[in-house]
Amino acid sequence: MLGIFSYLITIFGMFYWCFRAYVSLMFALGRPFFCEPVNAGLEITMLFISVPCLVFIVKRSLVAATVFFGMYVAYFGQAVYESILQMMENGVEIINASSLFVNILGILIPLLTFLDILLNKNRKGYGGGKKSDIFYKGDKFERNYDERADKNQYKF
Repeated sequence: MLGIFSYLITIFGMFYWCFRAYVSLMFALGRPFFCEPVNAGLEITMLFISVPCLVFIVKRSLVAATVFFGMYVAYFGQAVYESILQMMENGVEIINASSLFVNILGILIPLLTFLDILLNKNRKGYGGGKKSDIFYKGDKFERNYDERADKNQYKF
């Protein structure tokens, strides 16, 4: 991960995962909360699949980002569509609007993660830099260093 944008997207993805785990916990305990899971069993499964995806996203895996994006779009896309239709029929209510906002975030964060990894030129997390390339890959640098070492013979 090279840029601050990549770090922020990944951190927001982790925070969103924690938020969705809290939503699932509140639903399982039967306590009221401003948003509810669309399908509780599927959401818990999705939370467990998201953990390895987030680990591999940190390692810049395009496959993990694709799985993460596809899974969240399949789950939250239907909820966004149904919320928009319900708002058009019944009008805007605060609970529907907040639920719609949370579901749109559920699509937006994986989309940004996927696009960041897809468009990042240094996707593999190359650890070397200009200074280490000169040292490890430069034969001329090594020859110059050896010649200097041979000339510096000190006699006591």
